[in-house]
Amino acid sequence: MNAPSVAPSGPLPVIPPLVAVAMRPLPLLPLQRVLSGFLQRICQRNPAIFDRLGEHSRARFGIRPTDLPFAFVVEAAPPHLTVVRDLPRDLDARISASLANLLALLEGKVDGDALMFSRELVIEGDIEAVLALRNAIDDAQLDLAAELSSLLGPLAGPARRALEAARDSLIGGSRRPFK
Repeated sequence: MNAPSVAPSGPLPVIPPLVAVAMRPLPLLPLQRVLSGFLQRICQRNPAIFDRLGEHSRARFGIRPTDLPFAFVVEAAPPHLTVVRDLPRDLDARISASLANLLALLEGKVDGDALMFSRELVIEGDIEAVLALRNAIDDAQLDLAAELSSLLGPLAGPARRALEAARDSLIGGSRRPFK
């Protein structure tokens, strides 16, 4: 676990529009396979991560990085992630923010309420389900660099250091300043 430091100040960076346009024709299936494996690994390492969803355990969440040409549908029971071009209409909740803000939220490095009030985070639909999801993620105290590098076997150490450096330059080095 990283030592706490100051939270990121000012808005986090966004993916440049030209890069997002260049990503548009890329196939989604390889990304979906990687992210689905990543979700399964997180669930293996944190088996109780979705227990806090309670009555919302069957909720379907749409997550739209506003600076990318695709989105994600996440289901908790059983854990499943789908990468889509456009979010379907039949979701319980939709969450939209820049990729950097979404990653910072996952790691507890930014205050979701402050992002909502600044309109950098938009939540639509079942707010109670989103709050349950937020609590589940907060309880897991995810470290995305550690989770991702753990998939790389003997390269885990160097990969973790590289991922932590990339993460820290993108969203800051603080670990859990908000609850």
